[in-house]
Amino acid sequence: MTHVSTCLWFARDAEEAVRTYIALVPGSALGPILRAPGPWPGGAPGDAILVSFTLGGQSFQALNGGMPAEYGTAASIAVACPDQAEVDRLWDALLAGGGTAIQCGWLRDRWGVPWQIFPEILPRLLADPDPAVAARVFSAMQGMVRIDAAALERAAAG
Repeated sequence: MTHVSTCLWFARDAEEAVRTYIALVPGSALGPILRAPGPWPGGAPGDAILVSFTLGGQSFQALNGGMPAEYGTAASIAVACPDQAEVDRLWDALLAGGGTAIQCGWLRDRWGVPWQIFPEILPRLLADPDPAVAARVFSAMQGMVRIDAAALERAAAG
C-alpha cells in the first residue's frame, strides 16, 4: 500500500521540533528516527536525519537538511480546536521561543513552519446557510490575529 506523508525541512533541529509538536497536539506520536551512520553534510554521526511522526493522526516526516528552509504561505498545518482554551494553549505554545503571529489564526512557529489554529466553530459559522451570518463572521475573523470563538459567536448573532 502506498504511504503518503508531508515532509517538513529543518536546518538541524528536526527532532526537537517533532518532540515539541507531538507533545502539543493530541493524537500524535513519534515514529522511527533515521540517524546518520557517519559524518554527513548536515551533521555528525548519530544525528537525526529523518524523523517520522504522526500529528493528530496525520503522517509527517521532518528532515534535517543542513540549512534553514523558507516556508511560503501556500501550505500550513491546520488545527481545528474543540474550544477557545485549546486555541489559546496551542497558540501560546507555538509562538513560544520566537514564533510570529500573523493574522486570521495564522502563525509561524520558531522554526518558521506555518500553522492555522482555529476553533471548530469557525468553519461551521462561515458555512451558515444565512449569508448575512457568514458575512458577519467572515468580517469579524478578518480583524483578528488569534481567533476568538466568543467574538465569532457574537458576530454570528448580529
